[in-house]
Amino acid sequence: MRNVTLTDIFQQPSAQKYLTRSGVVHAIATAYHALSLAKEYGVDPDLATKAALLHDIGHFTWYTNGQWDYSLYKENDIHAIKGAERAHELLIRLGEDPRKAKEIALAILLHTDSYLPEGQLELRPLQRVVALADEADEEPDGMHHYRSLDTSTALSRIKKLDRLVDAQYETENLKHSV
Repeated sequence: MRNVTLTDIFQQPSAQKYLTRSGVVHAIATAYHALSLAKEYGVDPDLATKAALLHDIGHFTWYTNGQWDYSLYKENDIHAIKGAERAHELLIRLGEDPRKAKEIALAILLHTDSYLPEGQLELRPLQRVVALADEADEEPDGMHHYRSLDTSTALSRIKKLDRLVDAQYETENLKHSV
């Protein structure tokens, strides 16, 4: 049973603010990729889609002379750290199970290594799914953050994703009851 849906998250004003800043289309696309990858990696689809939807909510806009400065972003950004904290707080306020909120926040924290010193991280399956889902939707120079979509269409896609997650749970429950 899911305490909080993707729709619940998406309809929160703070989520709207940060998802709009980081790119709603990218967030939704990443969540769809995560749903597909969740089965392959044996990961809870609810956790995967929530972490993927929220993975970039820590973004700050980096501009030089009124223009997006990708190099400045790459050099100074710590969006995964800020995003993990924002997501955790949002999920707890919405009533998410604290253990699940922590797992989602950790997946957001580790979805990129852009802010870490050189080296390899050993990612757990949920963390790997979110990182791979993010990579699957990336475009050069961060342009995946600038695709646009009206709010009603975005909400419709989120609701469809909720139904797909619910359907996976129902399928799993049927397998276990046979």
